[in-house]
Order: sequence, then structure tokens, then C-alpha cells
Amino acid sequence: MASLQYLRDKCKPALGAYTAWGPIEVVREAVYFGGIDNEIEEYLEGAYAIGLGIRMSNERKRDGGVWWVIQLLSDEVSVRASAEPRTWALPAGAKLLETWTSKQPGSAGPVRGALQVAADATAQGRWVRIHTLLHSHYDVDFEGSGTSEFIVDVFDAPIPLERSDE
Repeated sequence: MASLQYLRDKCKPALGAYTAWGPIEVVREAVYFGGIDNEIEEYLEGAYAIGLGIRMSNERKRDGGVWWVIQLLSDEVSVRASAEPRTWALPAGAKLLETWTSKQPGSAGPVRGALQVAADATAQGRWVRIHTLLHSHYDVDFEGSGTSEFIVDVFDAPIPLERSDE
């Protein structure tokens, strides 16, 4: 019992890295889309329909344009009913301006609503990250039963420059 308590207290796994059945694996590391259009919407709809976890962020290309980097995960991570709807840790040093969830009233649907919020924030030059999760109906034995949601984080920060592979 002491070992289990120590592991719970000192060795917490990275947010969004595990489910009750084990680690979340990256199915597709990075797919790049030039803009928010029907193609990216269809791609996200397909991934969402089969239950893959989605992580997406805007990046500024060296030529000044913006593209979207999408990572697909093997599953969506569940969060407790009373927990903050988040499975992607907030980046250090970036101030969160707004968090939108697809459960908000008036949403045009989870994918289209998330993309609209992302497009609006990107047009203002803001850094945006999108991820999905399963928001449980319960706080105990919370894996499994809940609603799948899109979360859009808009930061009070400029769109970061694309990552270099050098």
C-alpha cells in the first residue's frame, strides 16, 4: 500500500497519456493542413467518429503562413465528471485567454464548432490548441460512460513558429 501511495503521489503520469487500460499511443505523429477547410473538417470528423484522440495546434510557417499540425492518438482519455475538461497540460509561460468546449450551447457541432473558434482566434494571430476527451458522467469508476468533447484553448500568445527538425 505504501508503494502504491508513493507512486500515486510522486510518479503521476503526464496528463492525457494513460487510460484505465494502459498508455495512449500515437497513431499518427503529425499531419499538416494548410488551413481550415472542408478537408481538415472531414479528416477530424473521421478520426472523431472512430474514437481516436485528437491533438491539434496552429503553427506559423517560415514564409509567414499558418498551418495546422494534427496528432492522432489511439484513444480519448476520460476525465471525471467534476474535473476540469482537459487532457492536454497547459504550456508553461502561455496565458490562457479562453477555453471553449463543444458542450457549450449553440455549438454548430463538435468539429465544426471547434474549427470555427480556432479559425477566429487564428485570424487574430493567437496560438490555438484543440484536443478531445471523454467527459465522464461519474466521479467514481469514471472510465467509459460519458460524452466525447472537443476542447479549444486560445492563448494570449502569438502563433508559435513551426518546429524545426534540425
